[in-house]
Amino acid sequence: MFNWLGLIQILIIAAIVWLFYRSFIENTSSEKMVRGLLGLAGLWVLSFVLTWAHLDLLGAFLHWTALFLSLGLIVIFQPELRKFMALLGNIEGWSRMIHKGGVATRDTGALDAICSAVEYMSNKHTGALIVFPTTLDESAIDKKGVRVDAVITSELLLTIFFNKTPLHDGAVIIEHGRIAYAGAILPLSQNNLNWKYGTRHRAALGLSEVSRATVLVVSEESGDISIAEKGKFTKYDDIKKLRAKLDKVLSK
Repeated sequence: MFNWLGLIQILIIAAIVWLFYRSFIENTSSEKMVRGLLGLAGLWVLSFVLTWAHLDLLGAFLHWTALFLSLGLIVIFQPELRKFMALLGNIEGWSRMIHKGGVATRDTGALDAICSAVEYMSNKHTGALIVFPTTLDESAIDKKGVRVDAVITSELLLTIFFNKTPLHDGAVIIEHGRIAYAGAILPLSQNNLNWKYGTRHRAALGLSEVSRATVLVVSEESGDISIAEKGKFTKYDDIKKLRAKLDKVLSK
């Protein structure tokens, strides 16, 4: 007999799973692991179906194959498992996913300072890495670096990323409209990137794969300005477009 209540529950569960996938898994390195788990789940279900159809030998074969592969996944997808756990632990990300409104606030002084510093560093080919953790779990960062807790100024950013200072190789982390940390160490992406991308780009992409942080990169070699989000790079040649993007980021 058709059960409307059962159908509604199935649709609700499907909507929750799809929302979780779109918000946390899609376009990240953890997507490969999730696909592998779904494949194993399919084999597991198929083994029971075959057993129910009295194909005991084939059902047992698929059952033990799924069990063996599930143990292998722990080794094969060890880096992805770590990133996946970081995504699950991103409490701020869950809050953002269910949040529907709110008044955005803009700090035009901080925005002006960041854009001015980034434009200058781009022209001078000074490498920079700036993290805007709108939704960032601390476990996603390997090392936060040195606590700064200072007002965002272009002079301070230029000083931090000056290539003679001890903190210039790490990342600056922006929290609550202030420079919270400098010299932070970010997780490197394990994806195969173009040869033109160096350690800064790998670090920016790596953090964007395991969190919803927005990471700005200035290339030391080319002076190009890029932003990493959800495991992808976007290049910004126009400072006005970059400003508009950062305005949205700082408003979150």
